[in-house]
Amino acid sequence: MPVVDQNSRRRRPTGLLALDEEAASPGYTLFAPLTGSGEVHLVDLRGRPVHQWTLPYRPGRHARLLPGGTLAYNGVLPGEPALFPMWHKYRGGVMLRAAPDGTVLGEHRDPLQHHDAHHLDDGRILYTALEPLRGAEAASVRGGVPGSEARGGTVWADTIREVAPDGTLLWSWRAADHLDRDGFPLHPAYAREHWPLINSVTPLADGNILASLRSVSAVVVISRATGEVLWRTEPGTVSQQHAPSELDDGRILVFDNGVFRPHCDVPYSRVVEIDRDSGAVVWEYHDPAREFFFAPFMGSAQRLPNGNTLVTDSPSGRLFEVTREGYLCWEYVVPHFAPYREREVRGLFPAEPNAVFRAYRYHAADLPWLGDGS
Repeated sequence: MPVVDQNSRRRRPTGLLALDEEAASPGYTLFAPLTGSGEVHLVDLRGRPVHQWTLPYRPGRHARLLPGGTLAYNGVLPGEPALFPMWHKYRGGVMLRAAPDGTVLGEHRDPLQHHDAHHLDDGRILYTALEPLRGAEAASVRGGVPGSEARGGTVWADTIREVAPDGTLLWSWRAADHLDRDGFPLHPAYAREHWPLINSVTPLADGNILASLRSVSAVVVISRATGEVLWRTEPGTVSQQHAPSELDDGRILVFDNGVFRPHCDVPYSRVVEIDRDSGAVVWEYHDPAREFFFAPFMGSAQRLPNGNTLVTDSPSGRLFEVTREGYLCWEYVVPHFAPYREREVRGLFPAEPNAVFRAYRYHAADLPWLGDGS
């Protein structure tokens, strides 16, 4: 055994790193380590564990609490083949709800589901999935690295599906039907195996759909009635972004990863607030040393009740909270490290990460079963 641990992230401090209790939004933070075996953790502001779920599938991205404290969890369906090398990195397949003691209350399965599954309060699930494009349909997708399609020249294209609590399909959308190929080309450095890589999907207050198209660097609003794209971020506004969410005033909060950001020679990540009417960035946070905060993939941001923003620096397992003025008032590093199980993913990510896809903050009122914290 080497004397020095060669995992650079694990050599650094973990757990609670910073806390200003007067500035931080009170509550508990929920996260699911991506390489765990199905554990979901809830910690208080001091980083102390207060609850844990143990579920039968490793995370297919993240967990979230629903009203009443039921856990919505997206897990990885065991035994599925790798459609392409990165597929095991971000696929899911099991969308379930669990009681506080971990009892599975119900689940929906779709082996082609990936990244996001948004569980609605009434039991419906809105989620992203794949379908194969071949031949002329595959060739019609613009951009990407030539010759980098999946097996058989396949381009796996995104779909969005909404199902009822019993799994009945209620609504669906196909990128192949509704995205203009010239208007939404893959970045030239991206493989042509997956287009446009929708990593987030959520309903808006008006019933339409907000989606993040990572490999084409666009956040869009999709009409539930017609499927057409009603709004998109202007090219160059965000780069390889994640987790857009609608704020109370209609603005859109986005985790902007910053990979391949135009006219930027030093990459950095930021959180931005975008005005939908003008398309302008009206607020942003980046670290004072911009290069310190850079997440080349994954990430999320949640606007908290006191106006602060909880940020998930996913690859580093680093969760932190900032005020409107950019003051960092809470910081926690996930202490759970483990390797990816699938050999295809281990080959791409050989270290043992402490990554999480998204974290969420909840008040005690959101956890009526918590009681004394047990």
